[in-house]
Amino acid sequence: MTDWQPYLDFIVQTVYSAGRITLGYYQTGLRPDFKPDDTPVTAADRAAEEFIRRQIAQRFPGHAIVGEEFGESAGEGDPFRWILDPIDGTKSFVRGVPLYAVLLGLEVEGVVRVGAAYFPALDEMLCAADGLGCWWNGRRARVSDVARLEQAYVCYTNIRNMGRYGRQAVFEELNARVYAMRGWSDAYGYLLVATGRAEVMLDPVMNVWDCGPFPPIFREAGGYFGSWDGQEGHRHGEALACNAALLPEILEICRTR
Repeated sequence: MTDWQPYLDFIVQTVYSAGRITLGYYQTGLRPDFKPDDTPVTAADRAAEEFIRRQIAQRFPGHAIVGEEFGESAGEGDPFRWILDPIDGTKSFVRGVPLYAVLLGLEVEGVVRVGAAYFPALDEMLCAADGLGCWWNGRRARVSDVARLEQAYVCYTNIRNMGRYGRQAVFEELNARVYAMRGWSDAYGYLLVATGRAEVMLDPVMNVWDCGPFPPIFREAGGYFGSWDGQEGHRHGEALACNAALLPEILEICRTR
């Protein structure tokens, strides 16, 4: 059995240090460039990703890396692949909104085993590794035990994407039935679900670097992270996070709407 603790220690220190780099640019009037898909990228994104890549290359030479800003570098026949997003929530970052995160996960033979999400402007660290628990600023993190939709908080990133990717009916059904729908978006919504402050997070479209650390975080926090049809993991092009109590009902709504 692999001892994941050294990897967890490395990930936590790396995302923390990268997060401190981003704070040097935060709320400074930094202007973004725009990529071909019209999403913003800044000098902070690039600096943080370059730092994370250097740390991985020094500590784990030969491991593969995939990141949002600099693409994928192949490993040397090694089953380990690092998945990183230097700033998840760049749109928030450039507006001075503190709900952005640095994400890093370690995938082994297609399954993410270790991961962390650090929110520098909030100084909140969420991390986990298989068999080692999920931790939020040094204390155990657990999903909520809310079992009724009428009491549930549901988070989402972009309402327009619900219709664009065929999920409008699901969104409207939940909006009619749950206690509150809140646009606490990007990685911050997943933080809320993993720590029991919300019950569901919805993204009808998702890149691997936007969710690298979340599979072990939700496994260890007692919840679910995966596709809208119940397949766990980070490689489905969409993402749903949910506490265990509401998962069957949420999946049924996704299946029938």
